Amino acid sequence: MANYKNSRTTQVWNDLDLYLAFCRDYGYRFNPEDLYNNKKYPYQQYRKFQAGKNCKNMWDEDAKRFAGHSPRRSNDSRNNSNQSRTPYNGRR
Repeated sequence: MANYKNSRTTQVWNDLDLYLAFCRDYGYRFNPEDLYNNKKYPYQQYRKFQAGKNCKNMWDEDAKRFAGHSPRRSNDSRNNSNQSRTPYNGRR
């Protein structure tokens, strides 16, 4: 990290390093433009982490998804009553 005499600039670089470490540890995509932008989901989770609240660990979420634990229902269990109908071909 470069040394700057301006304390605000130093604080921004320190915050950026902490945000990078959070994104790496919790599996979020790092984008430096998201720093201080409360509309971005990774930064919202970072703020929760800083406040000591529970934040979502994306490494765990991805592991569940790749292991086959999908929160959505599969298409096999749906009631597909429309499949018996013939498709509309433009003529009556």
